[in-house]
Amino acid sequence: MARRPHNAPPTRETGPRINDRIRCPEIRLIGADGENVGVVTPARGMAMAEEAGLDLVEISPNAEPPVVKIMDFGKYKYETQKRESEARKKQKIIEIKEVKFRPNTDVHDYEVKMRNVYKFLENGDKVKVTLRFRGREMAHQNLGRELLERVAEDTKDCGRVENMPKMEGRQMIMLIGPLPK
Repeated sequence: MARRPHNAPPTRETGPRINDRIRCPEIRLIGADGENVGVVTPARGMAMAEEAGLDLVEISPNAEPPVVKIMDFGKYKYETQKRESEARKKQKIIEIKEVKFRPNTDVHDYEVKMRNVYKFLENGDKVKVTLRFRGREMAHQNLGRELLERVAEDTKDCGRVENMPKMEGRQMIMLIGPLPK
């Protein structure tokens, strides 16, 4: 269902308050070249900003009195966006990869699956090891636990167990995370 424009919620300003939106009796002003002007009225600060051809930008609104700086707001906004995008580029997103086993997984299949576990851990991802029980296999949960303990033992040099094996319905689940670098 489309919303009618007059029913839309009021838009909230995000970011610092600028120019005539600064409404407090007095402000601590920092000049365009970084020197501390002192405590003045917002009207005096606006006059100084217009004289310099720049904007009045509220830097720390929670201070007493609020700290305001004379600067080019467009340039300030551009630089903060650039800084945020650089921070996003540098962060590593940890994914959870899943490897599924069965209680009667044979030696070769086990080795192939373990190669994947090692590869995932080396890439910095977490690995969710799932052991699925079918039919009468539920009677032999101890075999499944032994298999997961073997996986934990084999991965102790490149990862650590974050969640010990536990039953969830018909499957036993264990979470292994990479070692911190």
